[in-house]
Amino acid sequence: MPDLIRLRSDTQTRPSVEMRQAMAHAEVGAEQGGNDPTVNELCRRVAKLLDKESAVFLPSGTMCNEIAIMVHCRPGDEIIAHKTAHIINYEGGGPAVFAGAMVQPLRGKRGQFDGDSLKAAIRPDSRYAAKSSLLVVEQTSNLGGGTVWPLERILQVTKIAHDAGLEMHMDGARLMNAVVASGISAADFSRPFGSVWLDLTKGLGCPVGAVLAGSEEFIKEAWRHKQRMGGAMRQAGIIAAAGLYALDHNIERLAEDHANARLFATIIAQHPFVRVDPETVETNIIFFEIDAPGKTLDDLAAEFPRYNMQAGALMGNAMRIIMHLDISTEEAAVAAENVVKILDGWK
Repeated sequence: MPDLIRLRSDTQTRPSVEMRQAMAHAEVGAEQGGNDPTVNELCRRVAKLLDKESAVFLPSGTMCNEIAIMVHCRPGDEIIAHKTAHIINYEGGGPAVFAGAMVQPLRGKRGQFDGDSLKAAIRPDSRYAAKSSLLVVEQTSNLGGGTVWPLERILQVTKIAHDAGLEMHMDGARLMNAVVASGISAADFSRPFGSVWLDLTKGLGCPVGAVLAGSEEFIKEAWRHKQRMGGAMRQAGIIAAAGLYALDHNIERLAEDHANARLFATIIAQHPFVRVDPETVETNIIFFEIDAPGKTLDDLAAEFPRYNMQAGALMGNAMRIIMHLDISTEEAAVAAENVVKILDGWK
């Protein structure tokens, strides 16, 4: 039987044989003491990629976000982010638990807000109000449909935040997808932010890990929280080597995932039951709805195993499909054609 076509998330990518070989031959040392050469090289390269002074290797992107929030905020401070942001929806209330911070969610089309919305959200200095302290931008916007924040909009909102005295953090889980889709460098996207992190486990295909970058002073404080949270590791070069392999081999190929996502959307859009506009697919994420008499997305998902496919995640009234390096162009087309077959059977 052919491999299961995993459509739920790009976190399901599996390390290639070549990546595993790089991990097996990694030079290692004591990461906690700064003596693992492979970890050090990964942090150096990511810091340079993101135009920051320093970086720290962490087990997960969620830990990157939460540590950044703890460095930037004090108890009672307020974070401003889009209502679909990962820190609001998928981190278990982490900002409140770890930093004692609250989050003000902003609305805006496709996971993005504009300067006017941000200006209106920043609170005046008052002892009766929470202090507006941190702006968070998620690049790309996951629940926005994998949309790329344009550099012009990033510069607009970060200038407003800077002028108001806010710190700025980029959740760069899929930053390299934005880089490949837009042709704008990671450094240009990252430069306005005091902190930014890059996920290694999504489109870049690593089994574990993320890298948080910022100033030397920021990373020094981030290490304190890493230690406190149990994030310090031992011979972590074994997993850091996967990150170095990904930086060398798995960035440019993200364009294939974007093309496969558009292909999938184009095929299913031809069916009368499907509601999706392929022109809105910017990177590797597709959201689509169905309008079929007496049927729901749950019914659609229930049919996927018959076609050796894993269903995408259900997000309210839509199904999310994500393309990644474990899905070939042929598999993307077959998966879309199978969705059409299922829907045809409902007519």
